[in-house]
Amino acid sequence: MPSVATPSLPLAERLRPRKLADLIGNAGARQKLREWATDWEGPRPPARRAVLLSGPPGVGKTSAALALAEERGWTLVEMNASDARNERAIEQVAGRASITHTLSDGAARAGPRRALILLDEADCLTGRLTESPRPAAEPVVLREFLRGRYRTIETLNGAWGLATGGRSKPFADWDAVPRSPGNFGWAKLPAARKDLDDWRASGTASDVSDRGGLGAIARLVRATRQPIVLTVNDPRPLTRYSAVFKSSVLAVPFYPIRPEEVERRLEAVVRSERLAVDAGVVPAIVRRSAGDLRAALNDLDAVSAIPRGPAQLAAVGARDLEADFGEFVEEALTAARFYRAGEVRDRLDAPPDDLFPWIEENLPQFAPDRAHRDAAFRVLSAADLLLVRARRARVYGLWSYASELQTGGVGLALRDAPSPGSERAQFPQFLGEMGRSRVARATRDSLAAKAAARYHLSKEKTRDVVLPFLEELSARPQGSGARALVARVVRELQLTPEEVAYITGRPPEAVEILPESEATVPPARTPTGTPGDGSPPATDEPKRKVQRQLSEFGG
Repeated sequence: MPSVATPSLPLAERLRPRKLADLIGNAGARQKLREWATDWEGPRPPARRAVLLSGPPGVGKTSAALALAEERGWTLVEMNASDARNERAIEQVAGRASITHTLSDGAARAGPRRALILLDEADCLTGRLTESPRPAAEPVVLREFLRGRYRTIETLNGAWGLATGGRSKPFADWDAVPRSPGNFGWAKLPAARKDLDDWRASGTASDVSDRGGLGAIARLVRATRQPIVLTVNDPRPLTRYSAVFKSSVLAVPFYPIRPEEVERRLEAVVRSERLAVDAGVVPAIVRRSAGDLRAALNDLDAVSAIPRGPAQLAAVGARDLEADFGEFVEEALTAARFYRAGEVRDRLDAPPDDLFPWIEENLPQFAPDRAHRDAAFRVLSAADLLLVRARRARVYGLWSYASELQTGGVGLALRDAPSPGSERAQFPQFLGEMGRSRVARATRDSLAAKAAARYHLSKEKTRDVVLPFLEELSARPQGSGARALVARVVRELQLTPEEVAYITGRPPEAVEILPESEATVPPARTPTGTPGDGSPPATDEPKRKVQRQLSEFGG
């Protein structure tokens, strides 16, 4: 496809598709997007007024939205991560467009002209349901502003040129300076006008935060009269925030682009742009991109500026560290040879601390018998001691000894001779579990910090005592009154749905806790007016407990 912008722009921008058919990969997602856009051509908005494009970076989410607007002839209203996306900004920009049927030159056409509202990287927004935007900054009182600038009334009179007998009399003291300029004659003096401009500007600082942005988007999705496209890397922050992002939004996932499609695209770009690159550069870029077409185009753009030769391949020679670790561990545990620290460093380009879990995890399956496994672990334990001492004493020269012990030392303890086995090194299970539990640990730490500050305890004691106590309370039956205590804790600590989910052991979107006010049912009143004596109630209306959502009391 020919370039559509000035050549000075990066390739990813110059070659951005102008039609959905020009996108690479994700054919199913593009078809869903077309069908959703067709539903907007009718006289009424469709049931799902917004579409949520989710997927990793560089797979075409934003490009699909821009191409859709261009091929349909829709006006584009875009807000990306670099813009202020708080409640006020969203209502002023997107909200105004969403309730307008005819925009710009659309009034001259037959029927309304649509405006596509694009909220890029919406998952970067933060906030709770009850969060409101910061109030607009207001200027300080003029008298206090001038007092802070000039300190003394004499200095102010001299700076403004106020003199006795002149058109504008000098101020006797600071109490004589008004709170606002009004229609006083001195307000027309050049020096005074400059100070007044500075005073007015002191209260116009823009709010570039995202406070209230999620709530504004949720309301916008419900009430919009124009199509909305939300792009996210991970849809969970939105779906956990409000059910509207599930019920009123069409979810369209985008997936990494297949390597063969990325390679065909890059080769076509090399031909159309007449780029001078070596034969092995494109495959190397494809391997490095991992399905991210934008990153691949950026790499190709950068490499093409380098003269042809080894320097081009060196520029894209980033290694797949996981594959490097796996291959090196397999060799070290089967080769029965010693590895110098310099060789380990050059082949892995990583500290020995990163290699240790790989050796520890894979050593048992490579050991031929128990005796060799015992001998190898003894050598590995010595390497572990050296790593600990290096970290504590900051004597990183010990890394060289640790590297040699955990590779060559362990390999020689396992093998009396080289033995090419069929085993394959596996990614350390411990590291995988730590990665998967990162979010849970962050939630636990945030919850512990709030509880520690509220109950005047250390974080460690809170994690060991308070959190298990709350977990046990939340697991008790509903009528025990324990849930009322948990609900009170939620309000006191202002817990998020994720933090409440950690306590209750339920998904954040399914969190429901009984409010304290409804945790117990009031005693029924007997016909004689005596409550709680065991007599049947005066009415036939059954007693019932009402379950509410977290948002009603957890703000």
